[in-house]
Amino acid sequence: MPFGGVPLGARVERAESRLVADAAAEAIRDGAPRAFVTPLAGGVAAFARPGSPLNKVAGAGFAGGLDERDLARVEAEYADRATPVRFELSTLGDPSIAALLSRRGYVIEGHEHVLARALPAGPAPEHLDLQVVPSSPNELALWLDTVIEGFAHPDEQGVPSSECFPRELLEATLRDMDRCEGLARYLAWRRGSVAGGASLRIHDGVAILCGAATLPAHRRRGVQTALLLARLAEAGLAGCDLAVVTTQPGSRSQENVHKQGFALLYARAVLVKQP
Repeated sequence: MPFGGVPLGARVERAESRLVADAAAEAIRDGAPRAFVTPLAGGVAAFARPGSPLNKVAGAGFAGGLDERDLARVEAEYADRATPVRFELSTLGDPSIAALLSRRGYVIEGHEHVLARALPAGPAPEHLDLQVVPSSPNELALWLDTVIEGFAHPDEQGVPSSECFPRELLEATLRDMDRCEGLARYLAWRRGSVAGGASLRIHDGVAILCGAATLPAHRRRGVQTALLLARLAEAGLAGCDLAVVTTQPGSRSQENVHKQGFALLYARAVLVKQP
């Protein structure tokens, strides 16, 4: 695994913020009222729909400091939509930003861990009772049902997420992401039944592993690992040299990816300012 310094962190954050921006842009094209995407300090500030997981500042802090006037304009846009500013700040970003946010009344709501491993990873091993296959366009509803049901029953290991979203918002967000260029969906089947789902987005040689969930009845059967290894193999074949996953600290997901060669690159502080 390469050293997780600032240049690598900047590359990962660009890929992550590009996914947020592209998904929010799809919400705009879908006619979501008052949606926006605007650059901010090397990252993006996005608003897709009221209450959406895409409503946040992502990737900021790798293009110098944050201009307070630019931040004030973004804060006004969120406030005008009665939406908190959710600022995801990498520990590798410009340290002056954390001080600025603190002065402006932001409070820490939680943390995320960003882990990565080098690619290629080799072919995914075969399982006797597990099969991971690309999800076809006509399986979108099945994929959505599977992933959202898995999200609705999170594992209790580790630090719990501070976020919880209703089904309709999760479905709208996943549909926005599904329309993004370069995003691929996968379904895991176990003994003839769908067991889990996941997605993969490739940008600038970085494979973002996201949207993974296992149905409760199929947990502790290697489903998440099978989905992970299948996507790593696909990303390697596509020419990626780095795979990235974001987890809750100490979670089952973090434990699983750690077993597959992922190492912690950096953490993100999630800072929030109420409107």
